[in-house]
Amino acid sequence: MKDMKLNRRQIIAGSALIGAATAANTAVAREYNGGVPWQPRDADAPQSVQGTGYVFFTPEEALFVEAAVARLIPRDELGGGAIEAGVPFFIDRQLAGEFGRAQRWYMLGPWADGDPNQGYQSRMVPAQMYRAAIREIDAHCRSTYSNRNFAALTADEQDKILHGVEKGDVKLTDAPGPVFFELFLSNSTEGFFSDPIYGGNRDMIGWKLIGFPGAHYDYRPYVAKHGEKLNIPPVGIKGRPGWTPQG
Repeated sequence: MKDMKLNRRQIIAGSALIGAATAANTAVAREYNGGVPWQPRDADAPQSVQGTGYVFFTPEEALFVEAAVARLIPRDELGGGAIEAGVPFFIDRQLAGEFGRAQRWYMLGPWADGDPNQGYQSRMVPAQMYRAAIREIDAHCRSTYSNRNFAALTADEQDKILHGVEKGDVKLTDAPGPVFFELFLSNSTEGFFSDPIYGGNRDMIGWKLIGFPGAHYDYRPYVAKHGEKLNIPPVGIKGRPGWTPQG
């Protein structure tokens, strides 16, 4: 974030390509307690998120998130940004679910300081981290910018605040700024490039930006076409607009 105006979308898109290459090798650990370690239908296809409004964010928190993601992934000549892709809605639903509760994470002690390469190490679950950090950032903005919260600042002022949170220059008491910023940026990227079934990447904006074709079931006709552009429209887990589900 040294220069918030420098090719945000290119940086985000590049990180998405790296993530796509490694995502297939990740797995979620499960606890085995002597019985069957899963529930019936646990491996069924994911369900689409429901509703249109926020279920986790308060109105004040929603204002912050909408303003902040618009600075991280802005709309530009290449197409829509985080707002158009529904990134705030995606984050809201994630925080309201298992991710927000860190339901699949190990969250017990010991509480030694972790190394940077160990990833998220806070005692706070993501939902707590967001709630505390947004509250403190807005309070900092009001005390610094004539009682204006983050959403009411100019774009340059918002960039300065985000940069300060990232570097730790904006001091937060209850939530470490750099940890929150890294989590928020990661979640914003996920919302921009995830399958639309999860509420983000609306109209497959993120996939169209990087030329990702999505969840096509058969790529055999393209296997030998090395280095050629795939001129096929992206498709999500539940298909794409205009398709009629079968069965």
